[in-house]
Amino acid sequence: MAQRSFWKGYLKLSLVTCPVAMTPATTESGKVRFHTINRKTGHRLRSQYVDAQTGAPVEDDAQIMGYPRGEDGYVMLDDDELDAVALDSTHTIDIETFVPADSIGWVWYDAPHFLVPDDEIGEEAYRVIQAALVATDTVGISRLVMYRRERAVLLEARGKGIVLWTLHFGGEVRDAADYFAEGGAETRHDPEMKLLKELIDRQKAPWTPKMVTDPVQERLLDIIESRKKTRQRARKPRAASPAPSRVVNIMDALKASLEAESGRRR
Repeated sequence: MAQRSFWKGYLKLSLVTCPVAMTPATTESGKVRFHTINRKTGHRLRSQYVDAQTGAPVEDDAQIMGYPRGEDGYVMLDDDELDAVALDSTHTIDIETFVPADSIGWVWYDAPHFLVPDDEIGEEAYRVIQAALVATDTVGISRLVMYRRERAVLLEARGKGIVLWTLHFGGEVRDAADYFAEGGAETRHDPEMKLLKELIDRQKAPWTPKMVTDPVQERLLDIIESRKKTRQRARKPRAASPAPSRVVNIMDALKASLEAESGRRR
């Protein structure tokens, strides 16, 4: 079932404009979530902001955003001032720049969102923009206020629609050369590579979402369901994880891996 959109506005390319709606492409609705409970009373606890100096609780209408200006205080900004910083990008995705689709490294991509037309009248304009991205093999770069911050966003034609990716800020991305300066993916033809390719071929399989299931959450749900029925606290000691053995000889390790893999397939 399609989820309700969390943002509505306009997609604009030069003089072509259409109303659009956006929904995150991922969800955590199925994630097991816990409340913090008072062990003695069984009542739920709630969090509350308190003054760091006086310890007194602070009501919502007395709270304001502040930027530290040293040790002597804060520059305080209210909601209206924060909202006025980027009014144009609050409700409109104005595509002004296009770049080759394969020119942006994976590390810049943050979170995906489905961007869809919001009415039948604007759907034709949406389809024209989507088709143009496909035909030119480009992605659009724009800006949009999301989660109280103006974000750089990327618009990518995917299937029959458009996926909007938020992009990491420049200061958030570390330079890979600082970590991968030595070595690299040079071509190798040694005996170790031959065995490793054989091991990979044996373990190769088509991608399926089942590869990224969460067994810990599944066990938690089993425990919760069991407790609903019995109301007994089930304590099971956690088995100690064996420490990984140190690889002394990579050839020996690869041969042992292939033998183990062959044994599992019998």
